[in-house]
Amino acid sequence: MTKAGRSICVEQINGIPVNEQAIEYVERKGMGHPDSLIDGICEKASVELSKYYLDEMGLVLHHNVDKGLIVGGASEVTFGKGVITRPIEIIIAGRATAEYEGKQIPVDKIVIKAARDYLAENTRFLDLEKETIISSKILKGSADLTQIFNRNSDAPLANDTSFGIGFAPFSETENLALETEHYLNGKEYKSKMPSVGEDIKVMGVKERDKITLTIAIAFVAKYLNNIEEYMHTKETVENDVKRFAKKFTNKEVEVMVDTGDSRERMEVYLTKSGLSCEAGDDGEVGRGNRINGLITPFRHMSLEAAAGKNPINHVGKIYNVLAEEIAHDVVKLYPKIKECNVSIVSQIGRSIADPKNLSINVIMDNNEQLDPIKGKIYAIADEMLDNIRFLTNDIIAGKHCMF
Repeated sequence: MTKAGRSICVEQINGIPVNEQAIEYVERKGMGHPDSLIDGICEKASVELSKYYLDEMGLVLHHNVDKGLIVGGASEVTFGKGVITRPIEIIIAGRATAEYEGKQIPVDKIVIKAARDYLAENTRFLDLEKETIISSKILKGSADLTQIFNRNSDAPLANDTSFGIGFAPFSETENLALETEHYLNGKEYKSKMPSVGEDIKVMGVKERDKITLTIAIAFVAKYLNNIEEYMHTKETVENDVKRFAKKFTNKEVEVMVDTGDSRERMEVYLTKSGLSCEAGDDGEVGRGNRINGLITPFRHMSLEAAAGKNPINHVGKIYNVLAEEIAHDVVKLYPKIKECNVSIVSQIGRSIADPKNLSINVIMDNNEQLDPIKGKIYAIADEMLDNIRFLTNDIIAGKHCMF
């Protein structure tokens, strides 16, 4: 126990770190994947609401806009051209404060603009006026959660009973999957290969000394005039990723792009916009990456949809960020730790600075023991809880990705 009565447990566990296990799966849904797009839109909506509340009211008011859906459109695409025949529909739902001290707050206007701005910043070939329909279904917040949000306290009171999960360091496979998508969706690569769309999914499978990257890419039709150009572009991407992968691993790396294609039947992954949601692929908040940017079935994971939750007292967002921060700080400061896993659980109505429990499990290197540094690790978590309110400003400033 600390002076604040916190329940923090630091424990050494036995086990093989994920990075040293024979088999591992890692998935990264890229920025243009419909699940990532709707995560980004809802998080942008929360950030813009928070900024408006701060600028106009002097404080962040209660909101949770963490329910969102992309309903895929329809398109007709062939080599060299494409057209979206039914618009992509984006629906943002949740709860938000629309009136404060007699002042009206244009919640729907803020949220719809945030969605448009996000799509404009993160897609290249989508005509927002003609090819999207954006609607806000945000209503007034429930009375009980709003009251918890507004109670005076040294630290905000948790508006949910939930848990957050974090781990460090990333394995080779995790780093490779994440950085490969960043590479393919980076401005430099897009300049070199404009036919590579934003909707990219990377599945990394480690099998002992080999990693296979199966990559789905929505190619942009207007840059590819025939099947030969398409196949050549795929091969170029595969070779580029193989070279890129050498920065992250010495293992053999196999790269396979759009394995569902059939040259014989002329069935390939072409799109007008570089997005699969133009042709019926839907997206939903929380179905994609965790806040570390990955889907990691060989790790402990929270299933919380962090994007769009308020950054003041929603532990479904804050505790996941905090757990990740603690884990990375611990392994950075103490290299003798091979793996650190952090779990934090709340109780609704309880101070977010005083979780029901915070658990830190570590796997030590070789015959190293935890005892000499146990108190220091404890102190890291304790101090971060003392300063938990600073996470709010960092989240609003966009310093923490939610997907």
